[in-house]
Amino acid sequence: MRTLRARIVEAEREKQEAEIAQSRRNQVGTGDRSEKIRTYNFPQNRVTDHRIGLTLHKLEQVLAGNLDELVEALRANQTTVRQSAESS
Repeated sequence: MRTLRARIVEAEREKQEAEIAQSRRNQVGTGDRSEKIRTYNFPQNRVTDHRIGLTLHKLEQVLAGNLDELVEALRANQTTVRQSAESS
């Protein structure tokens, strides 16, 4: 009976560990290019936000904190997404 109980407990523990590991893998992602949010290209002075397809050749200004153009584009995209979702 002890052996059976130990095997059942061990199987449950392994199952929980597998679920936790899968959850972590899903949260972390693979690091593929398709998962990128933004790319900073220093040689070409370029920043690209992949979520909205915006490319700015103002990397130095963005790194200095001048994010107005980037933030406005993100807001405009979010508004468009909301409007299209509401009309569907």
